[in-house]
Amino acid sequence: MSTGIVVGNPKPQSRTYLAARAVVQALTGHEPDFAIDLADYGPGLLDWSDAQVAEGVEQVKAARLVVVASPTFKATYTGLLKLFLDRFPAGSLASVTAVALQLGGDWRHSLAPEAYLKPVLAEIGASTPTRALYLLDSDAADGFENSATLQEWLTVARPQLAGLLAGLGVAR
Repeated sequence: MSTGIVVGNPKPQSRTYLAARAVVQALTGHEPDFAIDLADYGPGLLDWSDAQVAEGVEQVKAARLVVVASPTFKATYTGLLKLFLDRFPAGSLASVTAVALQLGGDWRHSLAPEAYLKPVLAEIGASTPTRALYLLDSDAADGFENSATLQEWLTVARPQLAGLLAGLGVAR
């Protein structure tokens, strides 16, 4: 039973990556078992025979909990993330619980992960029992783990994910 992150930021090891890791750590008390930084896949995302991308798809399919994260571009998630999510047939993530996470510079885009990313995750079969999470880029200054927004989200999300977290061996 694994946990992981999928990050659709074109910049490797971005703030989005750090935020996704912080969410998994806050939920489970551990580092994610795998981290897919789509910036590392580059043009392989356009090659349906790319072995590295196929391996990433299989990691996500085998996971129990995945935080799917993107910066907010044009009020939605990145094309990089879209290219990866297109690899999953409808219903293929039926055993995966996903958390939709987006970062942005302004609260005016805070509905983007709920309105655009979460429905795609549901379409490909992932369970999305929590509301999506939107963090400001400025939360990185004090560390995402100290974000008041993340802490408020966790207050609601932990009970919603209690069964899953217990199955992952997380004591709360």
